[in-house]
Amino acid sequence: MNNQDFKLIIEPGRSEIHYWKDLWRYRELFWFLSWRDILVRYKQTAIGIAWSVIRPFLTMVVFTVVFSKLARLPSGGIPYPIMVFAALLPWQFFANSLAECSGSLIANSNLLTKVYFPRLIVPASAVIVSLVDFFISLAILAALMLWYGFLPDWRILTLPLFLGLAFAASFGFGLWFAALNVKYRDFRYIVPFIVQFGLYASPVGFSSAVVPEKWRLLYSLNPMVGVIDGFRWALLGGKAQLPWPGFCLSTALTTVVLLLGVNYFRNTERAFADMI
Repeated sequence: MNNQDFKLIIEPGRSEIHYWKDLWRYRELFWFLSWRDILVRYKQTAIGIAWSVIRPFLTMVVFTVVFSKLARLPSGGIPYPIMVFAALLPWQFFANSLAECSGSLIANSNLLTKVYFPRLIVPASAVIVSLVDFFISLAILAALMLWYGFLPDWRILTLPLFLGLAFAASFGFGLWFAALNVKYRDFRYIVPFIVQFGLYASPVGFSSAVVPEKWRLLYSLNPMVGVIDGFRWALLGGKAQLPWPGFCLSTALTTVVLLLGVNYFRNTERAFADMI
């Protein structure tokens, strides 16, 4: 019998059920990619993982000086460095995840062109890596709160919910940019601009309370507003308010972005190997 009578075709599952089953079957690849990226993230740097402490700490110092000392914006009785750092936690996670996620497919192009696996694993593993910096920064915030004698209350138990919302926001937007970056390489220049602009358009260096009431809902169209307000509410107790209408709007928008991001990614991933 001629060898040409046999053909081996490797392709993704023909249905959504098969695809999501494949995600579970390839879970070891997911953990391998995540662990690999964690190991090489600060490899061959002079101070290594200390960068994950220095960046948010210096940002906190600058924002405290500019917004508290110079602009004299109110903090609602919360020590300004703590208020800023509580917002930097989700923002740094979002910014790092978006940057890593958007370039993840290009960085793993050799893998994508050689073997089949659910491509969703690649950007998902990039987001997971950013959790390492998040938990390191969370430890710094805990030390900072002890220094100021500012302890959280029962609301801290809700922190995983807001972390999940931050994950959904970063993963949703990351899927869009990861897929678009394969087709249009211009997005590697657009993402840093969005991150830089979003830092000042989000309530990182100031409280959402300074935004006039009539503009609150419009301001909440930025999904990170609800995430940051949620983190402050969970970490800083009763002194930080959570505007529920704006928070619900941000949460709804984050959900929509995530669902549409997954749908767009799924519709375009078959062509990734040809476009990379």
